[in-house]
Amino acid sequence: MSNTKFGDVNDSAKKCPVMHGGLTATGTTVMDWWPEALNLDILHQHDTKTNPMEDSFDYREEVKKLDFQALKNDLTDFMTNSQPWWPADWGHYGGLMIRMSWHAAGTYRIADGRGGASTGNLRFAPLNSWPDNVNLDKARRLLWPIKKKYGNKLSWADLFVLAGTIAYESMGLKTFGFSFGREDIWHPERDVYWGAEKAWLAPSDERYEDVESPETMENPLAAVQMGLIYVNPEGVNGKSDPLKTAAHVRETFARMAMNDEETVALAAGGHTVGKCHGNGSAEALGPAPEAASIEEAGLGWMNHERRSIGRDTVSSGIEGAWTTNPTQWDNGYFHLLLNYDWELKKSPAGAEQWEPINIKEEDKPVDVEDSSKRYNSIMTDADMAMKMDPEYRKISEKFYNDHAYFSEVFARAWFKLTHRDLGPKVRYIGPDVPEETLIWQDPVPEGSMSYDIDALKSKISDSGLSIGDMVATAWDSARTFRGSDLRGGANGARIRLAPQKDWEGNEPERLNKVLAVLIPLADEAGASLADTIVLAGNVGIEKGIAAAGFNVAVPFSPGRGDATDDMTDAESFEPLEPIADGYRNYLQKDYAVKPEELMLDKTQLLGLTAKEMTALIGGMRMLGTNYGGSKHGVFTKNVGALTTDFFEILTDMNYTWKPTGKNSYAIVDRASGDEVFSATRFDLVFGSNSILRAYAEFYAQDDSKEKFVKDFVAAWTKVMNADRFDLSC
Repeated sequence: MSNTKFGDVNDSAKKCPVMHGGLTATGTTVMDWWPEALNLDILHQHDTKTNPMEDSFDYREEVKKLDFQALKNDLTDFMTNSQPWWPADWGHYGGLMIRMSWHAAGTYRIADGRGGASTGNLRFAPLNSWPDNVNLDKARRLLWPIKKKYGNKLSWADLFVLAGTIAYESMGLKTFGFSFGREDIWHPERDVYWGAEKAWLAPSDERYEDVESPETMENPLAAVQMGLIYVNPEGVNGKSDPLKTAAHVRETFARMAMNDEETVALAAGGHTVGKCHGNGSAEALGPAPEAASIEEAGLGWMNHERRSIGRDTVSSGIEGAWTTNPTQWDNGYFHLLLNYDWELKKSPAGAEQWEPINIKEEDKPVDVEDSSKRYNSIMTDADMAMKMDPEYRKISEKFYNDHAYFSEVFARAWFKLTHRDLGPKVRYIGPDVPEETLIWQDPVPEGSMSYDIDALKSKISDSGLSIGDMVATAWDSARTFRGSDLRGGANGARIRLAPQKDWEGNEPERLNKVLAVLIPLADEAGASLADTIVLAGNVGIEKGIAAAGFNVAVPFSPGRGDATDDMTDAESFEPLEPIADGYRNYLQKDYAVKPEELMLDKTQLLGLTAKEMTALIGGMRMLGTNYGGSKHGVFTKNVGALTTDFFEILTDMNYTWKPTGKNSYAIVDRASGDEVFSATRFDLVFGSNSILRAYAEFYAQDDSKEKFVKDFVAAWTKVMNADRFDLSC
């Protein structure tokens, strides 16, 4: 007889017709047995199998069929159409919609370009269940009738941002503009690193070398704690200290590409409307959406013990409105912040919040349900930072004395916040796209398409540049591309401008020698330098293909332009500097993260698959593109020929590998004991990881030589054209 309530576990499992655990749940997986194994899942997310659309579906074309004005009218009407199941504060959903838009876009960070609103990821874990996103699930459900009406012509990603923008317009702000074109994903973005903490809202100390020095926050993170968008509204680690909070706000917003003026504008503009919710106990709230029971229908934070809507809603735990008129775009935020003294108090939920001393009755906001009742306004620690930090104070006073200027700065900052990860202006869609081109959009002028490509190729071929130099320079120019926010790439030839021309990974001395040859050739041909750099890379590859005994052309699409210094926000390009590049066997220094993990991160940002990565690495080793001309991974006696030698040596059991340093290895002939080649972890992972070895063995086969060449060319062309939005927009 079993001593368990429901019988023997093994017996129960035998009777159940489905597998349990890793195959049907999100808990333990089979790979958890080997936690140090390289996880390639980052390269294979958002597979077509997750997408319910037909292969021919193109959202960027479909959204152009949208009745834009009808949608805007519907959203404007929606703002004041309060629903009983989740009533609007003061009869206006503006504050809730703005918070939703902000929290969708506010995860963006400049370090790796990840986060942001452009994928609609707020629908999925972990973001849909972050502590900072309490009750935003209600905002999405309120919008469902509109999404249902417009269907596939309107993505959730676009709707999230548009709802907040229309909310501001409906409350009196003249917005700067809006663009459609964000395409939904259908699976969580598991490639985004949100921090190493194992608990929500773990102390900030866990992601800082020294929490007293905000700049020591772990890269690429931008929020101060796991589960927050920016900073803790109650202060650093929940302890009020506005000046300390100001330092953290400044660092956090800088990591989200905002300067001091934009930061003050966003803080004030975001808190000019809406309110915080903490009129009750957070203990009464149920689990977040991802942990809620099935009968909650995908909603989270449900309270079945109390009313928990309207004035009794609990979200952040702080309770109250910032301004006297929370559904109007006005200057009330600065009026209250600067003209009153403030003291720390506790909200009904027990949160620390600032309240004004001796506030006039007419300055108090009214209750969200009963206009005959008035309450103190509130400020968070971050709001008080706008008053107490000397630089923020100057900006706040300027905004207070010039509401029109404040409104303009905020409108532009809101546009930047919600569009930063949408890519360059050529990708913008819709009637409200601003005519002005902004420097953070990384503008690039149109390039010529009328020059003689074959003649330019011939001159490049005869220039005396080596295959390695031509291919490496083209790669360095293009490898800055990030699919996360669509920045970087070869278009613009910014490799010749600051800061890229001086990056260590670009080998400035070698780069200058190559550019000194290519610039006159480009000028003589009437081509852009950007085109010429890419074309030179293609020339080098075609020479390598011929040396391998094949005749395969490398596709080329002219039309790239050359950006200027005036078009380049040099400071914002600093985070694109490569600290490692497995493709060129470059590692700036030893990091806590393994080199091969850094290679996967770069590969994912480039939009490449594991197969494409394998082909490119093997080919670039053979073409002699290593940083500094090193011989690591150059497993051939025929450098410059695009052969499969890399894979053949890597999979040959006549050789053994011996460590010679932290990231260096000797390839030793088993029979003679002689060292015949050297390698790094970037190289050897293709022979040690079971998945990557499968690709390496595929290319090492005797019948894969031409297949390898064609795969290399396809992957190369994909990288060179990654930023050619003019070819598809």
